[in-house]
Formats: sequence, C-alpha cells, structure tokens
Amino acid sequence: MEGTSLYLPIVILLMQCSPSSPVTVTTNKHKVEVRESSDAVLSCVFHTERDQNPRIEWKKKGKDVSFVYFDGHFKGPFEGRATIQGATVTLQRVTQEDAGEYRCEISAPLDSVNLGETNVTLKVLVPPHTPSCEIPSGAVTGSVVQLRCRDHQSIPPATYSWFKDSQPISQPRHTNATYIINSYTGILEFKSVAKEDTGRYSCLASNGVGPPKMCEGKHMTIEDVNVSAVVAAVVVICLLLIICGCGGFLLYRNGFFSRPMSTTSLRLKNPRTSNTLSPSCSEKLAFL
Repeated sequence: MEGTSLYLPIVILLMQCSPSSPVTVTTNKHKVEVRESSDAVLSCVFHTERDQNPRIEWKKKGKDVSFVYFDGHFKGPFEGRATIQGATVTLQRVTQEDAGEYRCEISAPLDSVNLGETNVTLKVLVPPHTPSCEIPSGAVTGSVVQLRCRDHQSIPPATYSWFKDSQPISQPRHTNATYIINSYTGILEFKSVAKEDTGRYSCLASNGVGPPKMCEGKHMTIEDVNVSAVVAAVVVICLLLIICGCGGFLLYRNGFFSRPMSTTSLRLKNPRTSNTLSPSCSEKLAFL
C-alpha cells in the first residue's frame, strides 16, 4: 500500500502534464454537389482541448466575405431556411445564389490553439432548360447553312444532339461528310446543302442532372437555284446598260453636255465692245 501511495502523486502529475490536442476542425466532405431547389449539408466537425462551449461561425467567400451563421443566428438570405446541428449546417432549397465557397470557423479561447477552420465548396446543379434554336426557313442548294442550339442556364453545361423529322442525326463517321455536328456548341453545319436536306429540325439539350429538353421543331426547305430567272435578270440588266449608254452618247453629240459660254467670252467676241472704251474710262487711264 505504501508503494502504491508513493506512485499515485506521480501518476496524477503525469496526467496533468500529458499533452492534449488543441482545437481541430475538419469536414466530412470538402466538395458538395446538389441539385437546384434541394437541401445541401455543409459538414463541420470540431474537437477542443478544454473549451466546452466554443464559438461557431460560418462565412461565405466572394467579392466580400459575408456571415452565414454568427452569434447563434443565421444571417441575410440564410435566415429562416437553414439549420445547424453541432457545427454542421443544412441549407434548404438552394439556388445558384448559394453556390460558392464556405468556411467554418471554431474559436476556443480556453485552448492553447484557440482557432480552427475548414472550407466547403458548394456547387448547385441546374437541369437543362428548353434550348433556343436558330433554324433557317429556307436555303438554296450548294450553300453553307448553320443551325444553332443553345441552353445558357444548365450546370454543368449541356451537350446537344440534332433530329430531322423526329429521327436522330448521327455524328458523321468520315471527313468528307456533307455536315458537321458540334455536341458542345450545339451547331449543325451543312457544307453544301442539297434538296434531300429539306425537313423539320429540332435540338435536344442534356447534362445528366435532370430530364433532357428539346426545342420546338422548325421546317427548313432547300430549293434549287432558278437558272432561267437568273439569266433573264442578267439580260434585262445588260439591256438597261446598253440603252443608258446609247442615250448618253446621243445627248453628248447633240451638245447637251457641252460647256456653256461665259459672258466674258461673249464680250471679247463682240466687235462693238472689244476695242472701245468709254471716254470716262480713257480719261481715268490717262490720269493714272
């Protein structure tokens, strides 16, 4: 018993002097991805050295750092639609405005290291919206034609596929194909359209988040160039040019475009006035 009593103070002293871990802050998931209008859980797990009632704060980074949770209350747009359990926050009915980087901060003034933090990035996924489609109503054979399709709201960005008369248009398998499809930009380009390209075209946008969306189909008609009409127009233009040229030449020969004689020239040619000066003028010249 005496030996045990001798060791007891030493054990107590060692327990008091044994190092304890200061405040530590971690998260179960640094990157969180949820669909728009669903709930997002931002995990924050902490351990303190001595302080049993540390201060919990959540902040959102951006152009300016703003408070999400401070002094026991949610702030700004998170008030009334967020909950906290321990230090883990759940955001309800998230929108694109909620996407960004969040920081959980734990302050424990009684600990030797009294501040810890961890970051969580929230990405809000948006299903496809009905894409806007630009489909020309008509074109002539042999011309280059582009059909465009775009959805600016989906996250991640949508990919696109085209349909003709409700049938999918497959990606060309050889380089000399008459058309090109870019699944990322949504452009369907015909290098040289033909009459058989006439049909009703539509575009489908998808990104794997929600159901794909298709734009309303539009009909495109491809017509041959009217050669006879073009020849007739060229003949008419040539005739007009010939008539105008002949008319101008005849008017020029008849003096219509000749320069009119000035009054000075008429006076010089008049014999009555060319060599005669008025007396008053002669006297003035002699005086000078």
